[in-house]
Amino acid sequence: MSTDRGDSLWTHVHLLTVIAQTGSFTQAAQRLELSKAAVSQRVAELERAVGLTLVQRTTRSMRLTDAGQRLVNDTAESFAHIARSVAGVRDLAGQPRGRVRVTAPVALGRQQIAPTLESFFRAYPDVRIELELSDRLANLAHEGFDLAIRHTSAPPDNHVAWKLCDSRTLLVASAGYLRRRGTPAHPAALASHDCLAYLRAGPGVWQFEQAAARKAREPERVSVQVEGPLRANNSELLRDAVLAGLGIAQLPDFSAAAALRAGRLREVLPRWRPVGFFGDAIYAIRPWSPTAPRAVQVLVEHLRAQLAGGFEV
Repeated sequence: MSTDRGDSLWTHVHLLTVIAQTGSFTQAAQRLELSKAAVSQRVAELERAVGLTLVQRTTRSMRLTDAGQRLVNDTAESFAHIARSVAGVRDLAGQPRGRVRVTAPVALGRQQIAPTLESFFRAYPDVRIELELSDRLANLAHEGFDLAIRHTSAPPDNHVAWKLCDSRTLLVASAGYLRRRGTPAHPAALASHDCLAYLRAGPGVWQFEQAAARKAREPERVSVQVEGPLRANNSELLRDAVLAGLGIAQLPDFSAAAALRAGRLREVLPRWRPVGFFGDAIYAIRPWSPTAPRAVQVLVEHLRAQLAGGFEV
């Protein structure tokens, strides 16, 4: 890439990073407010300039070549730094403005984050939010996210993390299921029940700690091998399966609270606390940098205020 021509292609390189983030020419075009034809033309110009194929395209899919991925990886932090600098200068104008890209788990985002946004936009009309709901853990810096909302016990130490509220895991069943199959009196009894497990938790072993003994130096712990007709990677789906009477499940409190308050679900083994399953807090996490854009700050402050009370059961 010659120096003269290279200086005019930095926007093309940035376009390639957006294609990598979105996985789609169409979505990249929408984000950058370009036509799909313009995206294809700029990729072709960049490929001619470097003398290598950067994106492999078929009628059904696209992927970056090794050379394309290397170019994206090598420039990702530079573009992130530019974005932070622009946001910092924009913040000097006073009123928070700009786009904030957020990733959050599906159930948490649908049930607890999205319902708060109407009041946020009333307060900050110049902020735009792109909310991507996914239960996978995104690489924030490489995928261009400004913020992640995560349900965890240990936020990554190479990121900035704000605790939004506490959370706990609940063992729940429907009244109909308990009438039909009986109510377990001890975690060991779960081995003979239909247990609906979360896929990402690994093998079907549930662990419990005696709630009354939590302050003891060595609280009693019990592990039990469980089986059931359904495993899924979404707590809303598992909650609905429990409501239908399919079995007993461990759910985060934000998924179970409303149904428990309404009497549609019942807590099982309340003297035992599920451990090693879902996280014990909700955090807002962003890639490390000395300062955060004002739009990110006010969104975190908003979520912290909205979720301050936790998820009352």
